[in-house]
Amino acid sequence: MERELKQRVVSQVSKIVVGREKETELLLVSFLARGHVLLEGVPGVSKTILAKTFAKCMGVEFKRIQFTPDMLPMDMLGGFVFDVKQREFEFRKGPVFTNLLLADEINRAPPKVQSALLEAMQESQVTVEGHTEPLPDPFMVIATQNPQEFQGVYPLPENQLDRFLMRIEMGYPNLSTESAIIKRNLGDMSTSQASVVLGSAELKETLGKVAEVKVSDEIVDYLSVLGLESRKEGRLSLGASPRALVQLTHCARAVAFLAGRDYVVPEDIKEVAVNVLGHRVKLDQSAVLVGTATDPKQVVRDILTKVKPPR
Repeated sequence: MERELKQRVVSQVSKIVVGREKETELLLVSFLARGHVLLEGVPGVSKTILAKTFAKCMGVEFKRIQFTPDMLPMDMLGGFVFDVKQREFEFRKGPVFTNLLLADEINRAPPKVQSALLEAMQESQVTVEGHTEPLPDPFMVIATQNPQEFQGVYPLPENQLDRFLMRIEMGYPNLSTESAIIKRNLGDMSTSQASVVLGSAELKETLGKVAEVKVSDEIVDYLSVLGLESRKEGRLSLGASPRALVQLTHCARAVAFLAGRDYVVPEDIKEVAVNVLGHRVKLDQSAVLVGTATDPKQVVRDILTKVKPPR
C-alpha cells in the first residue's frame, strides 16, 4: 500500500499537470512529514495548479490566498465582527483555517502579513487580539514565490524560510514536456479530472504510520554530524539549525514509509537533504567573491559526500 500511494498520487496529478512528477513526490513527502513547502519559479510554470491538484488528490479542504502589497494580516487570519442580534463580538475565521493553504506569491505581501503566517506554520494556531484558535489537522502551507529580481517583491527573512520544510524550485520544462502542456491546455484543465487518493480515515491512518517509522541512534548521530559539518563549512556563513535537522528526520521517515520500510536508512536522508537544507544555509560572501561557492545546494551535496554514513 505504501509503495502504491506515491504512484497513485503522481498518476492523478499527472492528469492535470504535465512533467512535474518529482515535484509531486516531494509535496507528498512534505505532507506526510507535516511540513510546509515553498515553491519557487517564474510566473507560468504551473506552481498554482500543481498545489491545487495535489490538494484534490489528498482529499483535504483547500483554500487559496493571492498575496498583494496592500494586504493586511486580518485578510488572512480573520477578525472580530459585531453580531447585532447577539449584541456581542464574534470571531470570523479567515482563509487560513483550512487543511491545505496555497499562499500564492507570498513574497508580494508586506512583512507584517508574512510574519502573521509564522505562528500558524509553527504552532498550528492563530492568535488575534488575545483570542487563540487552533487550526485544522492536518494543516499545510504551500507558498509560491517569484524570483526576487521581479518588481514588487519582499524577500523572505531567514526565520521565515526556516519554517518551510522544503524549498522546491520549478524551472522551465523541456521541449517534449512543453509540447504536451500546450496540447493539454487545448482541452479541459479542471482538477475534477483528478481523483481523491486518500479518504479521511485512510489519511489519518497513514500519518500515524509515518510517525511510527523507526530512527536508529546511528541515524540520529549521522544527522547531527551533517549539521555540525554545515556549521564548520568555510563556504557557509549560516549552517543548518537544529530545527532543520529535526525536519529532515521527519522527511526521511516519510521517504522510508513510501518505500515500504518501517525504518530510516541514510539513502532516505540523502534523497531529500538538498531540498530541506538548501534554503536554510547561507553562502559566505567572501567565498562568493573569490568564486569558491556559487550555489548553497552544491555545498549541501558536498557535505553529504564528505560525511560517511553509518552502515
